[in-house]
Amino acid sequence: MAMSAEKEHPVKAFGWAARDTTGHLSPFRFSRRATGENDVTFKVLYCGICHSDLHNVKNEWGITSYPVVPGHEIVGMVTDVGTKVTKFKVGDKVGVGCMVGSCRSCANCKEDLENYCPEMILTYGAKYYDGTTTHGGYSDIMVSDEHSVIKIPDNLPLDGSAPLLGAGITVYSPLKYYGLDKAGMHLGVVGLGGLGHMAVKFAKAMGLKVTVISTSPNKKKEAMDCLGADAFLVSRSTEEMGLAMGTMDGIIDTASAVHALLPVIGLLKVNGKLVMVGAPEKPPEPLAFPLLIGRKMVGESAIGGIKETQEMIDFAAEHNIVADIELIPMDYVNTAMERLSKADVKYRFVIDIVNSLKPF
Repeated sequence: MAMSAEKEHPVKAFGWAARDTTGHLSPFRFSRRATGENDVTFKVLYCGICHSDLHNVKNEWGITSYPVVPGHEIVGMVTDVGTKVTKFKVGDKVGVGCMVGSCRSCANCKEDLENYCPEMILTYGAKYYDGTTTHGGYSDIMVSDEHSVIKIPDNLPLDGSAPLLGAGITVYSPLKYYGLDKAGMHLGVVGLGGLGHMAVKFAKAMGLKVTVISTSPNKKKEAMDCLGADAFLVSRSTEEMGLAMGTMDGIIDTASAVHALLPVIGLLKVNGKLVMVGAPEKPPEPLAFPLLIGRKMVGESAIGGIKETQEMIDFAAEHNIVADIELIPMDYVNTAMERLSKADVKYRFVIDIVNSLKPF
């Protein structure tokens, strides 16, 4: 069936974009493609602010092309679907995470690991198949191939579920892949920010004993009383760290700042696994000998495939897991970025797109 004439023309969109390495965001007009036969178009209602957004708007990873509209924790309501779309309908609650395309034919894609596809297309700042630049969720509408769209269960609030598409899957995927999801296991979580607080919530829902490891003693009450962690270690305390040596089956390290790994590895049992999901700007120190003694391993992980992301969202809905958020208006975004750079948020900023992004 041919698309209607009105769907053949790009759709006017507006949002906020950074235009240079200052990272300052301001109103920006652009175009989205028309709804194609396999596309889902949705009105963006909320969008989380990920730490990677901060890196990207300032080009701290050296890959940014300006102007860039950030945002890959995007949720909203479907307004249009293509003629070949089968999984979604107008009115559905949906989301898009960190990617909007992959080759779907490589070995990784065939194993539902689109996140490791060599031709993965990021949600913003990448080249789409038609040669246009992808733009993220700091905007009024989103168009995506239905393969990359996630169904949000009705019992999940959209604002609190937005960060699940970034922070949530970033910690859920390694818990599953590295076998750190078995009830009764002891898991350490390094860092109690956007990623760390999600790791605590998912691990507790899986039945794990959870110990938060942080440089900040003042986070103990929050970790244990509010998030349900079983124990808390101040990483700068040699006494506390020493008493916990060799007690953990695995550790999810969410810290984005450069930090010593040797004391953390000492917390692992024999065959223990340390999984890095933060993105420090410098590589860690060589660790060969500490890993040899105890047959320990260090691994890394980056988000998850589409199937696993849907699995994560459904698990979150079953266990009533959402992010702890600070809901902000669109025009507060630059202040939020500055606060995020100082870790001044509990625990994720979410932009109230629907109520605060105004046409200009």
